[in-house]
Amino acid sequence: MSDLSPNNTPDNAVDNAVDLSAQSTDIVAEAYATEQDATLHEANDYKADIDLHDTAYYINRELSWLKFNERVLEEAEDIENPLLERLKFLAIFSANLDEFMMIRYAGIKEQVSAGITKLTADGRSPAEQATEIPKRLRPLLDRQGRHLNHVILPALEAHGVKIEQMNTLSQADADFVDTYFRETLFPVLTPLALDSGNPFPRLPNLSFSILIEVRDPVSGVMEKAIVQVPSVLPRFLKLPNSQHLSQEEGLESVDTSAEHRFVLSDDLIKHKVKDLFVGYEVERCHVFRVTRNADIELAEDEADDLLQVIEDEVRKRRWGDAVRLEVTTNMPKDWCDYLVENLRLEPHDVFRLETYLNLADFMEMTSLPLPELRDAPFASRLPSEYRSAPNIFAAIRHQDILIHHPFHAFDAVLNLIRAAAQDPKVLAIKQTLYRVGKNSPIVAALSEAAGNGKHVTALVELKARFDEENNIVWARELESSGVHVVYGFAGLKTHCKSLLIVRQEQDQIRRYVHLSTGNYNGSTSNLYTDMSLLTCDEDLGADVSELFNYLTAYSKQNEWRKLWVAPTTLRPKVLEAITKETDNALAGKPARIIAKMNSLVDPEVIRHLYKASQAGVRIDLIIRGICCLRPGVKGVSENIRVRSIVGRFLEHSRVFYFKHGGEDNIYLSSADWMQRNLNNRIEAVFPIEDIRLKRKIVQVLDMSLKDNVKSRQLGSDGVYYRPERNAGDKRISVQERLLTLSERKRAQTDGL
Repeated sequence: MSDLSPNNTPDNAVDNAVDLSAQSTDIVAEAYATEQDATLHEANDYKADIDLHDTAYYINRELSWLKFNERVLEEAEDIENPLLERLKFLAIFSANLDEFMMIRYAGIKEQVSAGITKLTADGRSPAEQATEIPKRLRPLLDRQGRHLNHVILPALEAHGVKIEQMNTLSQADADFVDTYFRETLFPVLTPLALDSGNPFPRLPNLSFSILIEVRDPVSGVMEKAIVQVPSVLPRFLKLPNSQHLSQEEGLESVDTSAEHRFVLSDDLIKHKVKDLFVGYEVERCHVFRVTRNADIELAEDEADDLLQVIEDEVRKRRWGDAVRLEVTTNMPKDWCDYLVENLRLEPHDVFRLETYLNLADFMEMTSLPLPELRDAPFASRLPSEYRSAPNIFAAIRHQDILIHHPFHAFDAVLNLIRAAAQDPKVLAIKQTLYRVGKNSPIVAALSEAAGNGKHVTALVELKARFDEENNIVWARELESSGVHVVYGFAGLKTHCKSLLIVRQEQDQIRRYVHLSTGNYNGSTSNLYTDMSLLTCDEDLGADVSELFNYLTAYSKQNEWRKLWVAPTTLRPKVLEAITKETDNALAGKPARIIAKMNSLVDPEVIRHLYKASQAGVRIDLIIRGICCLRPGVKGVSENIRVRSIVGRFLEHSRVFYFKHGGEDNIYLSSADWMQRNLNNRIEAVFPIEDIRLKRKIVQVLDMSLKDNVKSRQLGSDGVYYRPERNAGDKRISVQERLLTLSERKRAQTDGL
């Protein structure tokens, strides 16, 4: 019996994952024969007469995204999470929402303004979506505000973390704050008058401002003004510990380790705002925040210098049309109407919040030195294959290597690039770069390689949203160090994650390949779950070589040995794989699909999944974010289950399993099943062929399907439900189990 048979517990599955001995890939089929499958319908009459274009069978993309962000909010509300982690999820909820409003909501408003009436797959017009999104969003914002005010902040105060109010400060604290305002904050502030000679200013995107009303004591005339809260200074001002403050010691020697007390810069400005309007009386003031359309529109076919065009458009991003106004609940209606009129918004674009604005800023507080309020730290490790070989190239020659972040350290990839930069046998390095972060060691290693005489090519995607400025900086750095930098295709975003190293070995040239589901970014590798493959397989090496030729030169390549590449072959290959399972089910053969990804949106792919379900194919979808497929609909999707896992790490890996009559094919990918990935991006899907690695991936999928802690299951009504956990049920969290396994494996290899 297989180690992953249904009779084994998830605990045993984790234990068995330590054993790397090869087994038949038949275990892939067994891994999913759980007791839950008994609830699924077997093959039935093929429902060819059902119209799979019916809008009732689809969930709206934007509303599905709001459901995803609600699951993030639920993590903030989950008392099993440490307190600062819960605050982190509140901040992530706000940061996610900012991007959604700047891009998706802004795009819908543009469609409405342009008179576009085209319906989505679920039958909604742009105007209907523009109305429905704020309606669905407001209850979530109310929940967020109440939870921060009445749960998180009081609990933090019990641990010595407190946001002080300006009118309750002690004299010592008030003196400290006054000094900071006078010496640091005041010189940065610029009050702006609002009158006939000074029209309403063009406030930048995500600007946080204070609307003020002042009165001339002589004439009695009331005037309005605006002061923008500076983003160049921290929002949280740390107060000295009053228990250790003495007049003799002075502020420099204050011990701040015993407690963590803060005032907010916006509260401080409101409290001291009279200092900005000498000779006037401040009657009242209220904070507000403006969100603008931040999507970048490029006429790439007309651009002589794509780098310069991107740079210019990024500057314009700060000044797009306003799409959202956030105010506090105590702002008077007439003031709110005044802002709506001057920002050219609609009433439904206004969001009144019962708490602080811009809760994304509260991410600052999550780094406080209070380890008992955060998740336990963990140590990533290198793959065990690295230890059994004299060098990394020998390790890859010996066998394919699977890297699984964050359980495997980013050094597993970085060490390869550094070794290639220094190895005299390496002739060339080619790499795609999408989001590498600031001060990237990858950029440094590629620069070093060029300095050592290697032929280095970097495909830099300048259109990586909100990373454009950063990418421009290090693209120029790479060029100055001798790296040949290419900026990709006009009209297509290069999203595949590929690395090719060409090495002279005795009498042959050997190609080493790294293909990944995630970015070459050391920071996000500690936060995102991603998988990647290290191999020197000849066919994959040849494919990746031709992929880079496709990216850097003139090529109409549309046939590949093993890769599925968008926008040419990826869509037909995905549809072909689903159809093959459908045909097998209709023929009475075993059929199975498991797909893990960030988002499922593409209507054509969804219709093929519906047809497979109708034919009796058992389908499990692990979709972290957007899912437009409606599972569990009688006659359409009875054999499809959808679950989402939202936890400590951002589930980012894309994994696809197709039974294929016993072939048990497993693929990893940089692409979700969305129109943009299949049609408008350069993406790559690559096979996992080593039996050992298949087995590891299967166990991750198996644990994901059994997760009863961080998973939610999507019902046919579009609502996500937490799985019921009875008193005797084992607690199964895929991320916790993988952390346990990784720590156990690290202890074994380190001899602990």
